[in-house]
Amino acid sequence: MALLPILTIKASGISPAYGAASAGGDKVSLSAPNTFLHVKNGGASSITVTVTTQNNAYKGLTVPDRIVTVAASGEQMIGPLDAALHADINQQASVAYSAVTTVTIAAFRL
Repeated sequence: MALLPILTIKASGISPAYGAASAGGDKVSLSAPNTFLHVKNGGASSITVTVTTQNNAYKGLTVPDRIVTVAASGEQMIGPLDAALHADINQQASVAYSAVTTVTIAAFRL
């Protein structure tokens, strides 16, 4: 599991860098608000991205994992991720993929 670097979006712009999705999943720091993921699927089949819900009893509700489908040859923005729901004891969210071949990801913060 790799810890994704956070790319901070600035008024002057950024040149985003994407990395390969890890077969064992990835982690992203939620130590600051407004963090989201951008997943690109270069494959011929759709994939699912799962962000694990660490606190599934939130404000009296049972909250499932966040599961997002990324279409074949598509991309998806996911977030912002809520630390109250998704952060583990290290203030990190766990991200898993149904497939990783030709899948790239980047984490952004506003």
